[in-house]
Amino acid sequence: MTTDPLAPLLALADIAPAVERARDRVDQALRHRALRRHGGQVAAEVSLRCAVASAALEGAAHDREEVRVGTVTDPVLQGALRVAGALPGLTENWPRAPRQVLARLHVLAAREVVPVDELGRPVADPVVGARLDALAGLVAGGTAVPPLVLAAVVHGELLNLRPFAGPSGVVARGAARLVLMSTGLDPRGLVGTDVGHREREPEYVGAAGAFATGTPDGLRSWLRHYLTAVEVGADQLTAVGDEILAAA
Repeated sequence: MTTDPLAPLLALADIAPAVERARDRVDQALRHRALRRHGGQVAAEVSLRCAVASAALEGAAHDREEVRVGTVTDPVLQGALRVAGALPGLTENWPRAPRQVLARLHVLAAREVVPVDELGRPVADPVVGARLDALAGLVAGGTAVPPLVLAAVVHGELLNLRPFAGPSGVVARGAARLVLMSTGLDPRGLVGTDVGHREREPEYVGAAGAFATGTPDGLRSWLRHYLTAVEVGADQLTAVGDEILAAA
């Protein structure tokens, strides 16, 4: 009988109830009445906000309204927009071929940022390669933990490894969103988790560093941050829905 490598995370103090709270908040947000008639508009707005937040976390902060009207040409921001726009089309392949999808995310994120011959190619480090293989195994069915926990681990591990040159964090955040989409927790990518990371950026950076230690306390710190960011993302969906209904 194979032991689930991520199961011990649910035994960390306060994590199991935090997972339930975040899941409940997501479920509640996904019932917003704006999604009945304006689902496409809501999805587009959340995608924009996540891209702007992800680029800012990578050091490319720009005003959202300027991004909206197309006046920002920053390559990191443009890469984050490409990643956000591509996620729905990558959802089906993500659990089947995660390493291939990660390479695609990097091509989208890092175009015009890194040399062409580095696009989609992980760094040549056997340790990184082995850990990417292990992570791909988890994504492909190697764990039965709730999607929120798997997404947090995927995100934290990719931030820690930085397996690609350039804006590797944009890849990590895109991959985490793919976990939630492909598992059906957030199938349309409506939960603006990246906005939650951006709003709590000092905590995000600190918790990611704690995750890298691999200690129980470090892992717990990251999971708590990630689950809080999901709740903020669910609240962001509710706010977007309210704004769209008010303008309708």
